[in-house]
Amino acid sequence: MEKILMTGEAMGRTFSRLAHEIIEKNEELSSVVLIGVLRRGVPIAEEISKKIYDFSGKNIPVGTLDISHYRDDIAEKRYFPDVRAHSIDFELQDKCVILVDDVIFTGRTVRAAIEAIFDIARPRCIRLLALVDRGHRELPIKPDYVGKNVPTSLSEKVVVHMKKYDGEESVKICEE
Repeated sequence: MEKILMTGEAMGRTFSRLAHEIIEKNEELSSVVLIGVLRRGVPIAEEISKKIYDFSGKNIPVGTLDISHYRDDIAEKRYFPDVRAHSIDFELQDKCVILVDDVIFTGRTVRAAIEAIFDIARPRCIRLLALVDRGHRELPIKPDYVGKNVPTSLSEKVVVHMKKYDGEESVKICEE
């Protein structure tokens, strides 16, 4: 069974709200950068960067971070990642990095992303933006910016679709 949590139109409104929150909470937008966690964190970061530009005229750089090499469950999944690490062509030192991910669940992806960022540089701060917070944290990690809080059971899965990868935009919840 599948239930639609957000349509593409609702996601667009959420991206606008998140962009406004970033503008309001960061007086100096020139020190802010967005880093999307592969895969769907990247197009989310790109959409939010566009909205920030539309609302403020400020261009916020967007980078890509592949954290698969940093995951603590590589051995469990029995797959060995193609280590691309990152595509960040701007300075992180003394910047306010906003990590962007589609869904926050246990917090382990965020932990891995923070570790990967610290291997690249020492930013002034790291903030977290999650399109969907589904709960069930295993680590003491909480997003600074949340698109939608969705309490879930452990038997459910939240699936984010982005045009870049899926040809449509939506957020759905389904039984695993």
